[in-house]
Amino acid sequence: MKILVTGASGLVGSALVPFLAGAGHEVARLGRTAPEAGDIRWDPEAGVLEPAALEGFDGVVHLAGDNIATGRWTAEKKRRIRESRVKGTSLLAAALAGLELPPRVLVSASAIGFYGDRGDEELIEGSAAGSGFLSEVCREWEAATEAAEGKGIRVAHARLGVVLSKDGGALAKMLTPFRLGAGGVIGNGRQYMSWITLDDTVAAIGHLLSTESAAGPMNVVAPAPVTNGEFTRTLGRVLRRPTLFPMPGFAARLAFGEMADALLLASTRVKPTGLLDSGYAFRHGSLEEGLRHVLGAR
Repeated sequence: MKILVTGASGLVGSALVPFLAGAGHEVARLGRTAPEAGDIRWDPEAGVLEPAALEGFDGVVHLAGDNIATGRWTAEKKRRIRESRVKGTSLLAAALAGLELPPRVLVSASAIGFYGDRGDEELIEGSAAGSGFLSEVCREWEAATEAAEGKGIRVAHARLGVVLSKDGGALAKMLTPFRLGAGGVIGNGRQYMSWITLDDTVAAIGHLLSTESAAGPMNVVAPAPVTNGEFTRTLGRVLRRPTLFPMPGFAARLAFGEMADALLLASTRVKPTGLLDSGYAFRHGSLEEGLRHVLGAR
């Protein structure tokens, strides 16, 4: 397949491009710069994208969006989070829909933030949306692909969970305090974390590209979500370090503001029903196995 990837410099995109190329696909990047021959430039904030440049692709993976975990959620930051996803997706979907020969499939990123804070409720793709800022953004983000779906393009919304990598994302930020023996539970530790290794993330996206039955929302998470307490104990065991320094909920809110409630204290217990039903086989099904693989720990 000839595949176009947006957000190729991010944590997932930078791993996805070589994964797809290694599988024999021809891959090009759509970004603000075009570092290699065949790459395409766009400016989603300004609404600039030349549709003719998109002709000839069999599939598109859309990962671009402002990083939600950097900086406090000021009004301006929340505007960038929303617009970078909704405006960019609308622009891309409309351009694809206007092509004479559109791609067969669009895998468009979303997030399990769609479900909101739901306690210990098991959530699958058919579960209702939650409430709050992230849920609103995810609903608008997914709806922004409407033009592509109307054209007959198969659209899969990859609802990403907490992607585990030592090179970026939540785990990378945890490693220093945990290695210093200063790690601990956040809040009461009972909130669920729906995680997935970076290797499984890119392989699952490859699966969504090639699997004709994969359409609509698809939870991209491992089949065994854990509580924050379980995650903390497991990471401590893998690193062989104590985990005795909790971060109370009020301290998380003081440090991170609104982001703390949405990303650190919210409980989202998600199952990858769509991936499993479509035949995807996880490389790392248990958290300890996944962490040992990601961290190279025996």
